[in-house]
Order: sequence, then structure tokens, then C-alpha cells
Amino acid sequence: MKCPFCGGAESRVKDSRDIGDAIHRRRECEQCKGRFSTYERVEKFHLMVIKHDQRREPFDRQKLYVGIRKACEKRPLPAGEVEKAVEEIEQELYRFGKQEVPSDVIGELVMEHLRHMDKIAYIRFASVYRSFGDVETMFEEIQKLLNREKPDATSLDQMALSTDADTHQSEDL
Repeated sequence: MKCPFCGGAESRVKDSRDIGDAIHRRRECEQCKGRFSTYERVEKFHLMVIKHDQRREPFDRQKLYVGIRKACEKRPLPAGEVEKAVEEIEQELYRFGKQEVPSDVIGELVMEHLRHMDKIAYIRFASVYRSFGDVETMFEEIQKLLNREKPDATSLDQMALSTDADTHQSEDL
């Protein structure tokens, strides 16, 4: 590592610490004794997004962040929740191990994260992402969201039956 002060090629690492996605190293030049910092990161491949019209464009983390943040605007979410979602989505995209990812995959990952984060933000994002043409289509999406939250009738019946059976058994004792 070249010294930024004198250009010397020899330096000694004085301190290293892990800062999440990188390692911060504090170095000292062997020649001039100047101290400087370096950061070591894993080089990731450049992720490309395949758009609906088959165009390809580089993945833009900021674009993802802005889209999620707009959906979550004025919602009571903890600080850092949007950044956490963006980080998780980006990690999932890299875990696929492919250099090109269809935009649909990214949209569905965002929808999945928003569904768990905030229902209103989910509907806001879905209304743009799915291009709801009318109120009925939006209502159907809300119904799907609500139906996912409710246990189905058969599981409720089974729970009631098992509760009744437990009550009868305890009465017999």
C-alpha cells in the first residue's frame, strides 16, 4: 500500500477492525511514519437489471431505497427499517449468484418485505408496481392481503374442536 504522504511502498498495519461490509485498517508508513487509513471490501460483481422491454441497466441501490422510502412515507416505522429492507433485498439479489436479475424479481422481493413491514406501504407500492387500473383491482389486492392475515375457517373449526375436547376432558376429571 503506497503512503499518501511520501509515496513509500512499505507500511505496517497498526489496527484492524471489522465495520460490517469492510475492514478498516489503520496503517503507518515505514519511511515517513505518517499514519493513514485503508478500507478492504469484497469486490462484488456488477448486478444488471433486466427491464420489461428487455433493456438492461445497472442495479441502483439508491433507486431501490427511494422507491421503498416513498411507499413508507409518513408511516410509523422505526428508524433504519427502510435501510434494513434495502440491505436485505440487495443481499438476496447477490445470493442468487446471477449477474442479471429480472426487474419482476426485485419488485416481488420489495412487495414481500413491505407486506411484513407495513400494510399501507405495501398497498401503496403495489398500486404503482402492479399498475392498478381501477378501485376494484386495488380492493382485490387488499382482500388478498387481509385473507393472508386471517386463519382459514377449517383451522378455526379445528381449534374450536380441540378446545371443546379439552374442556370435556377437564370436566371428566
